[in-house]
Amino acid sequence: MVINKAQRVGIFVDVQNMYYSAKTMYNAKVDFVQILRQGVNGRALIRAIAYVIKTTVIKDEKNFFDALEKIGFEVKSKDLQVFHGGHKKGDWDIGIAMDMIELAPKLDTAVLVSGDGDFAELVRHLKHAMGVRVEVIAFGKSSSSKLKEAADSFTDLDEAPRKYLMRSIKPRKDKPSLSKKAP
Repeated sequence: MVINKAQRVGIFVDVQNMYYSAKTMYNAKVDFVQILRQGVNGRALIRAIAYVIKTTVIKDEKNFFDALEKIGFEVKSKDLQVFHGGHKKGDWDIGIAMDMIELAPKLDTAVLVSGDGDFAELVRHLKHAMGVRVEVIAFGKSSSSKLKEAADSFTDLDEAPRKYLMRSIKPRKDKPSLSKKAP
């Protein structure tokens, strides 16, 4: 792929998708500095937006959000919804889609950082109806094949996990347990 340094780039990060993929597969955290560098790739950055859900799961959540802002992301957050019966929901799919469509006229390339297959139709729309090149960055093992096929290019973070993860990488061999064990 030839990169035109004059391309205007927007980066849209589904933080929860990346966080849980890295945690589940590598028991590690994503290095969002490296994600931003990979997405920009020497081109002109117009906007970089990180979409987060406020929960009690991530320790030091505010520090994490502040760190994202410090490295250059605009952080958009919303609260985790808890429904009667304990069901929880927290996603930014519609918000990410709306921002990508609204910003498309100002971009040559949109970089989606997520492996969520729900975005495949959005990617096709941005490419065909809006004339925007769409690149996807995600962990290949946990990414939708439909999303990979829809994108103009796919950067598989599984090919260089040490570059994109913070702290030691320990691929999980066991299935993550949903119940907590006593120490």
